[in-house]
Amino acid sequence: MVASEGESHRIESYGQRVSVDGGEMNVLVTGAGQENVVLLPGFGTSSPVLDFGPLVRDLATDHRVIVVEPFGYGLSDGTDRERTTENIVQEVHGALEALDIERYTLMGHSIAGLYGIEYATRYPEDVTAFVGIDTSVPGQPGMGTQFPTGLMSAAKNLGLLRIMNAASAASDLADYTDHAREQMQMLTNKNSLSPTYLNEMGHIKTNFERALGTGFPKDLPLLLFVVAENKQTPEWLELHHRQAASVTNGTVVPLPGEHYLHHTHAGEIADGVREWEAGRR
Repeated sequence: MVASEGESHRIESYGQRVSVDGGEMNVLVTGAGQENVVLLPGFGTSSPVLDFGPLVRDLATDHRVIVVEPFGYGLSDGTDRERTTENIVQEVHGALEALDIERYTLMGHSIAGLYGIEYATRYPEDVTAFVGIDTSVPGQPGMGTQFPTGLMSAAKNLGLLRIMNAASAASDLADYTDHAREQMQMLTNKNSLSPTYLNEMGHIKTNFERALGTGFPKDLPLLLFVVAENKQTPEWLELHHRQAASVTNGTVVPLPGEHYLHHTHAGEIADGVREWEAGRR
């Protein structure tokens, strides 16, 4: 772990800190426009602000874009609070409330689809629409596993995590500068398998169990960008078509590629959001 600690002074600040439930949460607010877009990361994203970078830059040309780094992510503090869906959603809303941000499209990647259902149901006065980037769906296969968090923590303490991270460095970051990639790698070394991360991982199974049978409010417009062909889960696209059909205004946009669609299709996603917004006006 010495290498990670030695890197800490090279991690650059961005965004602003907001006090939430006794901790500090990092939030980036950028761009200007009539529409607010709030971005939430997938599970374990080392730096949501940097990870969403190309998408944020595109959307921010005509939107106000807010990237929230939940506790344990990016430059935000860790927390001792249990990583239940309810707690995570309440904290994210608390950060936006502290910044007087209201009435927004909630946009999220991966597990943010699960958290987004709870969020839109709990705060319907704030969420005007939901946009998903290959988002999780209640009842999706493979979420009944209890992850071996103790073994993973041991792997980090032994320095094995750095080897795994280096071996699995994302190969789809062509639109990111070398500097951004280096910063993301250092934040991965810092945040991966932290106590907050492990706590959230340990709650994934129960968070999915509690979400069974839930869905987005019927009157909430829904736009879902989805990996067109998921070899591990052949029914993946159909699950999202079903989710879109459960609301009055639901649209599915299949895209070629892998789970981190915003790494490779940021421009298409931003343009798709604009076309969809225009159609709703």
